[in-house]
Amino acid sequence: FVSAETYKIDSAHSNISFKIRHLVSNVKGSFSVFEGIIVYDDKDLSKSNVTAMISAASIDTNNSKRDEHLRNEDFFNVALYPEINFKSKRIEEGKRVVGDLTLHGVTKEVLMDVELTGVAEDPWGNTRVGFTASCLINRKDFGINYNKVLDQGNLLLGDDVSIEIEIEAILQT
Repeated sequence: FVSAETYKIDSAHSNISFKIRHLVSNVKGSFSVFEGIIVYDDKDLSKSNVTAMISAASIDTNNSKRDEHLRNEDFFNVALYPEINFKSKRIEEGKRVVGDLTLHGVTKEVLMDVELTGVAEDPWGNTRVGFTASCLINRKDFGINYNKVLDQGNLLLGDDVSIEIEIEAILQT
């Protein structure tokens, strides 16, 4: 008897977003192209895992000029690093997922706070599972160092990036 089940992330009903300080406020953005697989074992979370891939070029901050800048060598350098990848390593205390995030060619371990938001059957007979996840990363840890010193000595951008993820995934049979 195997209680682990495999779910495919439904990108049409999921969201990967972020925010970073810019001057005196936060700029938000998201990625529109991503995929992933979640192996979820509700009886033994240590047997659960997740892998995900995000297209770095799919970044969207609701400003095309800024998005093009974010895609170039100053930030994501999507020509050289087209994907952002995550692979979990372990589940801690049932609510934290520890995994390797590869961004801009650099792999670092990150800790994501995760909450199961539900399991339900959709109108077409599919079983779906939902999760909310969040983490905070320092962009400089991944070699994304671009910034500007302003006339007053302040920096244009903050280093911390807050990541928020809403996932809905479909059971694979």
